[in-house]
Amino acid sequence: MLLTLTTTHRPATDLGHLLVKHPDRVQTFDLPAGAAHVFYPEADEARCTAALLVEVDPLRLGGGRKNRAPEGFALGQYVNDRPYAASSLLSSALSKVFRSALRGESRDRPELAATAIPLTVRVPVLRCRGGAELAVRIFAPLGWTVTATPIPLDETYPEWGDSRYVDLTLTGTLRLADALNHLYVLLPVLDDAKHYWVAPDEVDKLLRAGAGWLAGHPERALITRRYLAHRRALAGVAMARLTELRLADEPPADDSIDPAPGEAPVVEDVRRASLAVRRREAVLAALRDSGASRVLDLGCGGGALLTALVADRRFTEVVGVDVSDRSLGLAARRLRLDRLPERQRDRIRLWQSALTYRDDRLRGYDAAVLMEVVEHLDPPRLPALEDAVFGHARPGTVVVTTPNVEYNVRYEGLGPGRFRHADHRFEWTRAEFAAWVDQVAAAHGYTAVVGGVGDDDPEVGAPTQMAVLTRADRNENTSDDRKEATNR
Repeated sequence: MLLTLTTTHRPATDLGHLLVKHPDRVQTFDLPAGAAHVFYPEADEARCTAALLVEVDPLRLGGGRKNRAPEGFALGQYVNDRPYAASSLLSSALSKVFRSALRGESRDRPELAATAIPLTVRVPVLRCRGGAELAVRIFAPLGWTVTATPIPLDETYPEWGDSRYVDLTLTGTLRLADALNHLYVLLPVLDDAKHYWVAPDEVDKLLRAGAGWLAGHPERALITRRYLAHRRALAGVAMARLTELRLADEPPADDSIDPAPGEAPVVEDVRRASLAVRRREAVLAALRDSGASRVLDLGCGGGALLTALVADRRFTEVVGVDVSDRSLGLAARRLRLDRLPERQRDRIRLWQSALTYRDDRLRGYDAAVLMEVVEHLDPPRLPALEDAVFGHARPGTVVVTTPNVEYNVRYEGLGPGRFRHADHRFEWTRAEFAAWVDQVAAAHGYTAVVGGVGDDDPEVGAPTQMAVLTRADRNENTSDDRKEATNR
């Protein structure tokens, strides 16, 4: 079975440093069921491809097994597709061969390991129970462009239809560690069969590899169930822990719309779940356009945006602020602060603070983000937030996102008068949000641009509203604010 990983990030040969595998050598690793080989079909400054080839010995794989033959016949444990089709065997090989890369560690290129780079992953033969459509549902919400081409049973006889295998290609700009962890979890999920006994410690493996993305994935229940080999007790434990992570990761993503008592849960779809990704991308784009390098994530929750900020090297200082100490602990785990190189760790701060009180530590920053935060405050507390953020901290740019309540009619199962999450104290119409932004900008010396994130419905607008407020005097006063904050 084969997996290739390609980058065009220059110099592309730095991929060898990230994988800790030299492009000029073929390296072989012993596996319980065979051997894994790493080599580079191409390696130059413009383009570099690393290949992982896993050779499976059916005799070693099936020897001594007492469980039922996987293919349902007597010789199924010896005569099967395991040597050829990607499965949990390839996932295990990834874990052993690219161990440090999976953890996001690189002694030679620590900054690059934390940076999103262009990647193309190809798995030419993947057994996919659920077909190409499931492969798209599984990978697309994670930021991948997915091409899953069904492989025909026999090209000579197209009338026989497609096989259960797909040729999978993923293209995206991600951290290498994130890409490898996606593959580590999701390849056996699509195969829906594991070659080893699933013990309770598999729950910890799943949550560790799924940190930062699994809790908010629209197919997390299916992923959890399949990864844990349909063992209900283990899947229940994993889902409970994922639910804790989602609730603590405030503000919650739009795919966490709460059903009313007695109603069936709202059906989650890929389009709605991807709104969280599109919102983060829109916020990051606004921050880049502002030229900010020192950024506050106010109300950071479990660190979903922080992870993206840290991955971009243009942000030299990233501060996560939240009133919940537990949420900050989750953010630290999501960022893997205990594993980051010292240089990367020094860019990150996590502070406990309430956004309705003045905090001198927050002064002097280039930009601040309030992503899905304001709607969690009782309306009478909004003036206190405005004073603390816009009046006292006064960052050069403030990016605010909040739900558009007019769009709620497009969510099936969300009844009239109900909000997208139980903790929302209000949700604004487009006119209400624009009026609030105008009032804040006028009161505190900012100019503002209001827009939307997500598909723009001609009747009710986009699902998320976003405003970018820029302080009129930011160029003159930002340096003075920094000095003042440093002296304090």
